[in-house]
Amino acid sequence: MIKTWLVAMIAVILFSGCGKELEEFNKPAEYWYEKMVTAVSNGNLEKADSYFSSLQSEHISSPFLAEATMIMAQAHMAHDEYLLAEHFLNEYIRRYATPEGREYAEFLKVKAKFLALPNPGRDQGLIDETLKGAETFKMNYPYSTYLPQLNTMETQLQLARGVLNENIAQMYERLGKPKGSDYYRSMAPVTWIKPDEIVVANVPWYREMFEGDGSSSWYDFLIPQTRNVISMDDNQSK
Repeated sequence: MIKTWLVAMIAVILFSGCGKELEEFNKPAEYWYEKMVTAVSNGNLEKADSYFSSLQSEHISSPFLAEATMIMAQAHMAHDEYLLAEHFLNEYIRRYATPEGREYAEFLKVKAKFLALPNPGRDQGLIDETLKGAETFKMNYPYSTYLPQLNTMETQLQLARGVLNENIAQMYERLGKPKGSDYYRSMAPVTWIKPDEIVVANVPWYREMFEGDGSSSWYDFLIPQTRNVISMDDNQSK
């Protein structure tokens, strides 16, 4: 009797669990939208992504999708997930954006790239890509209300690129390659920035141990002092 009762209870639990899972399909668009918003507000972006996918797959023409896409983009940006934020912004621009919404989404794309650079000295390519995006935005929206914020980001990026170029120039000097050093010093960020007026940011000690301060590194003694063939050619041509 007890054995039969246990089997019955297990069966009820299993079937009720399956039934609960089945209830999570074929729901109204409002249901998925509300679940997504709740998950975002709770900081559970994995669940939010899942609910968004259900909304998009089951209700491909839903008017909720435009706002839901922008919510997901901003949520991922708030959680420092900038590649995912850019994905949702591209989707929003491609499928749902009005002219005003497109301007805002394009601005957020530049901002996402900017925020993805906590240590600009480590990603020269992303600095250039972000600056190019900022310039394109200014060309497309010359009277945008977002220009003050964009100009601030652009200034910081130009300063970061100037410091990075100087660090690379100093590295070439230590390697005995004057041509490389001269090349990077000739790459002035913009005419309105004077390289000698740039105040270099303080590098935390735990990063400076491995990255150096731009002028030298703890591993300098490991770099051979002999000049290679390229270095000799550089000196001979000067």
